[in-house]
Amino acid sequence: MIAVEGLAKRFGAVEAVRGVSFTAPDGKVTGLLGPNGAGKTTTLRMVSTLLAPSAGAVRVDGIDAAGDPLAVRARIGALSDARGLYARLTARENIAYFGELRGIARRSVDESIARLASLLELEPLLDRRTEGFSQGERMKVAIARALVHDPPNVILDEPTNGLDVMTTRSLREAVRRLRQDGKCVLFSSHVMQEVAALCDEIVIVSQGEVAARGTPEAIRAAAGCEDLEEAFVRLTGHGAGEG
Repeated sequence: MIAVEGLAKRFGAVEAVRGVSFTAPDGKVTGLLGPNGAGKTTTLRMVSTLLAPSAGAVRVDGIDAAGDPLAVRARIGALSDARGLYARLTARENIAYFGELRGIARRSVDESIARLASLLELEPLLDRRTEGFSQGERMKVAIARALVHDPPNVILDEPTNGLDVMTTRSLREAVRRLRQDGKCVLFSSHVMQEVAALCDEIVIVSQGEVAARGTPEAIRAAAGCEDLEEAFVRLTGHGAGEG
């Protein structure tokens, strides 16, 4: 479980995140939704311990991220983007390298790769060099790399951004299976159909603050409309976009 309490981040005179609070429970998919520049990515980076907050706290499975960031990192698998793959290595070698960096025994790494290859439909790609991979292929390898240690908490920042329809469907199904396995899944997206199809809970952020949170049904009720996209626009006063 991920618990965020009064999270804030300031970059000089710019207050990117202001008092954000929410809980992402186990066995649920929690979506972080907001317009361009709303503070979604900054929030996820603080949750992942990649950025130190200016104020507030993050707890992952009860562990204070500020007090023991290494313990928190061991319990999360975080994907920020699909860049950073080693082009001369195969998909299998890229994933195995990160498993070994985490101190996982090679046999366990091999078992994890086999499990993730099935989850993400990676089998045909495993022994190909990642140089020349499509965006969707790179994303699948990057997600597998983030999950190689079988973390109980999964953080995905725009995982389907720029992907084709079939790859997007494949990744959505992978997220559903992670939920079925009892994982806490926290992801950001600007694709309204994706949020409606996957999310048990939604946190809408606007101008660095939480504008609304709750189930999709509760979000629509709060906005007084049946369409989730229209509810988003009413609650934020913006159109959907990346951020």
